[in-house]
Amino acid sequence: MSQPRSRGRVLRRLAVPALALALVGALPIASGPTPAAASPTTNLTPISISYGHSPAGSVRGNFLSYNDFHGAIDPPTGSGATVNGTPAGGVEYLATWLKKLRAEARAEGRKTTTVGAGDLIGATPLVSAAFHDEPTIELMDQIGLDISSVGNHEFDEGVDELLRLNRGGCHPVDGCQDGDGFAGAKFTYLAANTVDKRTGLPILPPVAIRHVGGVPVGFVGVTLEGTPGIVNPAGITKVEFKDEVETANKWAARLKLLGVRAMVLLIHEGGAQSPPPSTPGVSDCANFSGPIVPIVSGLRPEFGLVVSGHTHRFYSCSLPNSSGAHSVVTSAGTNGQLITDIDYTLDRRTGRFTEITARNVIAENGVRNPDGSWQETTPGSYVRNPDLVDPGAKALADKYRRAVAPIANRVIGRITGDIVRDVQPNQESPMGDVIADAQLAWTTANDAQIALMNPGGIRASLPYAASAGDEDPGEVTYGEAFTVQPFNNLVVTQTLTGAQLKNVLEQQFPGFGGQTTQRVLQISAGFTYSYDTTKPAGERVSDLKLGGTPIDPAASYRVTTNDFLANGGDGFTTLREGTARSTAPGFDVDALVAYLGAAPVAPGPANRITRLG
Repeated sequence: MSQPRSRGRVLRRLAVPALALALVGALPIASGPTPAAASPTTNLTPISISYGHSPAGSVRGNFLSYNDFHGAIDPPTGSGATVNGTPAGGVEYLATWLKKLRAEARAEGRKTTTVGAGDLIGATPLVSAAFHDEPTIELMDQIGLDISSVGNHEFDEGVDELLRLNRGGCHPVDGCQDGDGFAGAKFTYLAANTVDKRTGLPILPPVAIRHVGGVPVGFVGVTLEGTPGIVNPAGITKVEFKDEVETANKWAARLKLLGVRAMVLLIHEGGAQSPPPSTPGVSDCANFSGPIVPIVSGLRPEFGLVVSGHTHRFYSCSLPNSSGAHSVVTSAGTNGQLITDIDYTLDRRTGRFTEITARNVIAENGVRNPDGSWQETTPGSYVRNPDLVDPGAKALADKYRRAVAPIANRVIGRITGDIVRDVQPNQESPMGDVIADAQLAWTTANDAQIALMNPGGIRASLPYAASAGDEDPGEVTYGEAFTVQPFNNLVVTQTLTGAQLKNVLEQQFPGFGGQTTQRVLQISAGFTYSYDTTKPAGERVSDLKLGGTPIDPAASYRVTTNDFLANGGDGFTTLREGTARSTAPGFDVDALVAYLGAAPVAPGPANRITRLG
């Protein structure tokens, strides 16, 4: 996924003894009235594990978790507006459902801890991104988040910016744009496997401890070890990302020295069931796969619960850990549309989990018709339920909505039809074509001949229909353009030989130049090539042409990318070999805005790349 540039500040050094880092104090849990009108919960992926008989006097507790919020302050729209047909999401609705579930747990005598598994920020809509995601941090505090691991998107603006968001203070370049300062996160961010290269210490606390009925529960927070390959390298030069299993087990051993026997891993890595369950909302995890499976298999048995993320899938599974016993592994999808409700029991004598049950609850936001269907203003646009709005979260969100509205609703151009990011069988997308063309046009002054765009940086489609603003069909607002490209990457042009260009394209496929994942770059008009994935690594790309003329391996070409790619992001290390680098003014979204404003833009043809096999 494409990430924004680093602000270039000096990495803050932490010199705290390792065990002292483990002693993290408890945070208050948000409270407030539970809206009486909240409808019954819609349960998905229920699972329960028992580790043996729960003795008399056991301690009962509750975790509420979510992940990959991505600053989704407003309810998602379009194809992502629903979960299994139920309209869901929006921070004021998420807050309501959290309060409702806390009240249910409290009525059962269970203390609730609210936790996250990373990517709370980054790749965010304009209402959050315009203020460097300060609104999302403030709203996470508002709705009662206690602890979260970092994810890869927490590093979108670099380590220094993450540390600022954690500790507070005005942005070093843009200041405090909302005029009232920024206090930082009150919840605890954990980053056990992100360590300062010089000191070897985590840049943020590695663990947290909460006491439930006098029994300590430990939390270890990590992001995926592969974070450097999917964020802008410029912002993480002074840190390294350690192995998830080794890190989790190391800190589990230290927690055990402190008397902790029940542990939760908050990890920004996940999996998915393939094929998807035939019954919506029911996951038997029979075909569950992904990086989280081998990670859990290596964990110490004290990790009875693993709260995961990153894949944007929702599930509750039972996976074996290193002892052969099973851990409950959960994920709540994305965008705050689901909350994982986890009840557990602790043995007061041994301090261990004796039972864990989990279910995913939809944070619904709609109004039902008498027949049970959802009320819509237009097809796919749902009526929001005012009885499910949390006033406090809405007031804070509205502050930022009002501030950003003049920018977000400004019409910047026109399109002639839906421009979708969905890839065709050749792995090319109409939206990818348009972005590549926009960046090529933006860098003509730098003699650009070819533009390449990473698919992970394309975050949305552009709909022809009018959105929630006042624009007419076909008109595109700045907010819509920003949603497509929310990372504020720089646009750079550099010189590559034809041979280097071919190597860049070979790195789209696993097995060449250290690449482990297939990522097919989007390309600008006039440039064409073919590929065949059945051929050996390094021999898959052929017939490269520019304007119909074959690419000469010895000749030089001016190639435009965003700086995430130019710095070697997404595994495209050959792009670091470019010379005579020139940086265009503004950001990548500015290139798209200018292109859309020059003339009505048609969907890209998605026919520049030929797949042979």
